[in-house]
Amino acid sequence: MTGHSSASLYRYEPEWEPPSASRLSRPVLVVALEGWVDAGMGASAAIAELLTAAPGAVVATFDTELLIDQRARRPIARLEDGVTTELTWPAIRVVAGKDRVGADLLYLSGPEPDFRWPTFIEAVVGLVRDLGVRTVVGFGAFPAPTPHTRPVRLASTVPPQSVELAGRVGTVHGTLEVPAGVQAALEVSLGNAGIPVIGLWARVPHYVSAMPYPEASAALIEGLCAVTGTVLDSSPLRAAGEVTRQQVDDLIGANDDHLEMVHRLEAALDSEELEPMGLDADVPTGDEIAAELEKFLRGEGH
Repeated sequence: MTGHSSASLYRYEPEWEPPSASRLSRPVLVVALEGWVDAGMGASAAIAELLTAAPGAVVATFDTELLIDQRARRPIARLEDGVTTELTWPAIRVVAGKDRVGADLLYLSGPEPDFRWPTFIEAVVGLVRDLGVRTVVGFGAFPAPTPHTRPVRLASTVPPQSVELAGRVGTVHGTLEVPAGVQAALEVSLGNAGIPVIGLWARVPHYVSAMPYPEASAALIEGLCAVTGTVLDSSPLRAAGEVTRQQVDDLIGANDDHLEMVHRLEAALDSEELEPMGLDADVPTGDEIAAELEKFLRGEGH
């Protein structure tokens, strides 16, 4: 590939060169790019679970030499007895898969680009058109003033053209100005192109946001099903989430201050007194409990 046009940023695998891509039947594209907000590894674990449950074929690969800062996202070297046997570079790919009843799904995953966002977004919009995508769904997760004793709730972001999709899951009320990831910029461009798109965001308890939180991943998958009608299995993540909840319960129950914090979060959530994406001034930051939780989950708490 040469040049910096949007078409030069990616290549199709030979068997997927258009018009061969027309063998897909109105697929849904799931976007989960690493490097932006992903509390509790909600988005990355969700897409990993989907790809593990139904491994698919690579459709297209982006030229990460033009998109990624290799010093910030270094390749992984495999060493065997001091011999470098393999070097794995960061990759941004589109992978094709199926849901449980055979409907077509596509996954765009890998690191969020460091460079050329407008050109990358133009390229993704072109791919979406080439592949006949009917709806694009982005995954993300953010720390929120919510207790682990309540189900994970979703918030959604949409461009004006896709506002009807937001009614199928939670939304964010009020006016906010926040730094944007490439997913937000992609939503705007897809909306302008007339392609339905929605970002799903899991609200992860702020005091566990640095640890894996499988319930957030399960909520994202279930939100994908609610928005698009796809049929997917979130039960493995739900089971893992129950184990995590019990571990957090054990820690919280051993400390009266932590227990009081959770009760206050429960009361505030039940009365809808908190701002949608911010912490109430009277709610603890959770730094202390988060540090103790990390120790607890490493087996240092006993």
